[in-house]
Amino acid sequence: MNENETPLSGDESMKLINEMIGKAKQSYVSKGIASMVWGALIVICSLLTWAQVQYKFSLGFDIWLLVFFAVVPQVYFSIKEKKQRTFVGHNETIMAYLWTAFGICILILTIYGNKVGANSSASLFMMLYGIPTFVTGGVFKFKPMIWGGLICWGLSVGSMFTPFTTDMLFMAACGLFAWLLPGIICWNNYKKQQSCNV
Repeated sequence: MNENETPLSGDESMKLINEMIGKAKQSYVSKGIASMVWGALIVICSLLTWAQVQYKFSLGFDIWLLVFFAVVPQVYFSIKEKKQRTFVGHNETIMAYLWTAFGICILILTIYGNKVGANSSASLFMMLYGIPTFVTGGVFKFKPMIWGGLICWGLSVGSMFTPFTTDMLFMAACGLFAWLLPGIICWNNYKKQQSCNV
């Protein structure tokens, strides 16, 4: 310690520690882009599926294939963001495993739906949507995602008693409340944080 430096008081030490923890947390800033992309995709695919069944027309291809095309840029941006990070927290590792497990389950459920008929698996998709959304909201204490997960589960139960066309509207609501709206909130928070740091 330099002679001119005064020792930190207890409050100053705590403030410094909290600032360091805050900086470490800031290295993991959820921009909400992935959430917005997936939410918008689920909403669009669900509404187009609903429209095809309701108005008896065909696009000529399975609109849900767009989900698989969205995986490529998602992987690219995840790898790019990982390289830029200087700190990887425990929560981030948990989230990586959680969302990877979710992706694997969605793939398995898609194969299952193709075997037994997609009409009978909509409730299961909505139930699955709720799991990583609810857990992510809980881990990061982000209420919009907690509520999004609960809404997915409620709609999953409701869809057991409704026709397929209504299920697609429920699926669109899941995409909206679980991912699109929370993603927009995250993006707005990120932009505010960026403007404060400048």
